[in-house]
Amino acid sequence: MTRTPAHPEDSRPISDPSPEADAATAPAPSPGPDAGDSWDPLRESRADTDPPLDVLLSGTVFFDIVFTGLERMPLPGQELWSRGLGSSPGGIANLATATARLGLRTGLVAGFGDDAYADWMWQTMSEDEGIDLRASRRFPDFHSPVTVSIAAHEDRAMVTHGHELPEPLSGLIDRAPAARAAVVDLAGETAWWSRLAALGTRIFADIGFDETERWDTADLAPLAHCHAFTPNAVEAMGYTRTDSPDRAVRKLAELVPLAVVTDGASGSYAIDAATGEEAYCPAVPVTALDTTGAGDVFAAAIVLGTLGAWPLVERLKFASLCSALAVQQFGGSLAAPGWGDISDWWRAISSAAGEGDLRAAYTRDRYRFLERIVPDHPVLGRRRAQGTFALRSDAGAH
Repeated sequence: MTRTPAHPEDSRPISDPSPEADAATAPAPSPGPDAGDSWDPLRESRADTDPPLDVLLSGTVFFDIVFTGLERMPLPGQELWSRGLGSSPGGIANLATATARLGLRTGLVAGFGDDAYADWMWQTMSEDEGIDLRASRRFPDFHSPVTVSIAAHEDRAMVTHGHELPEPLSGLIDRAPAARAAVVDLAGETAWWSRLAALGTRIFADIGFDETERWDTADLAPLAHCHAFTPNAVEAMGYTRTDSPDRAVRKLAELVPLAVVTDGASGSYAIDAATGEEAYCPAVPVTALDTTGAGDVFAAAIVLGTLGAWPLVERLKFASLCSALAVQQFGGSLAAPGWGDISDWWRAISSAAGEGDLRAAYTRDRYRFLERIVPDHPVLGRRRAQGTFALRSDAGAH
């Protein structure tokens, strides 16, 4: 997506420096005795009767290798050297990591191989990110799907290799703990999440681009089971036969309680029929390094705000901020912001506003609701994508 250049108060560092990462950054706080690596923004609203999970997900996990810092895409027969490189769990792991880093108790149902990639991704997701994988399965003699992504000039190209799982995931989902919400692909298998919806799980749905461009409205029939629908503007206008995101979100609000339409750098639109709220939020202007997973981060923030019963406009502002922080990192899932990133940004913008920066003061005033949400103690930063990966035994040996 196209974004305008970042201002110093909007910036965050990346782990592998490149010319795109030239914005000023705020120093991270020194961890104190109460510092931790997570934060539960729903702590005050939790009840003993709540399900063990906040959100349940299911899908394919890819091993992603991302090249960044290229002036252009390579031509046939050419070899280009990139200035940035990262590896991370991808696919549904983008969304699972985003929800977990925002403090949602996340469960994932996925199939993993028995190769070194799968070992690393399982350890990263279950131990480092705290994602519940008890309903996931390792398959012997099966290798992980791999995607190589090349990012240049706010666009990307990908090559993927993989195989169908030896068994469908539908047989594993019933083993998963109960959840307050599930995030699903409207075009995927509906049987498992329609059962969850009948049990009271709130379903947040997205849908991919229709390559036929027929935009068959029958594709939206499963919305009858859903609480929310979060398509982008092109998808929303295509399915509703409208000519603007504003008109599209109004049409979708007739089909689902919470309709959200994202329009990249132009912002997002939403209507919550349950509360009667309508809202628009401009995007936070930043320089994008890698947009992989930005939509997943936005969706994760919407789920959090909805479970927390936040006002609709605050949900949109928070989702916009989280997406802006994510695209300034590379690596998909490991670019997702945690509460340390959000707290750092809030402190930096508040400090700049206090020193007389009028632009920062305007931004701070739009985000004052963060004062009641951000941690009241330092939270450690989250792991970023790295140029390579290592097994735990390898790291221990050194």
